[in-house]
Amino acid sequence: MTQRELAAYLSCTQVAYSRYELGKRDIPTQVLIALAKFHHTSTDYLLGLTNIEKPCPSK
Repeated sequence: MTQRELAAYLSCTQVAYSRYELGKRDIPTQVLIALAKFHHTSTDYLLGLTNIEKPCPSK
């Protein structure tokens, strides 16, 4: 998937998404949640707070 395609999914520009990837811009909470859902993982994993890639199943 290209940055442009993922940016469209997140409703932001490709430039904004590129800056998130490069660490030049903080990722808004809603974008972080959307990325976690897209990748089927947790926000903690995306932020490097855990090594557990897959979150616990929802009850």
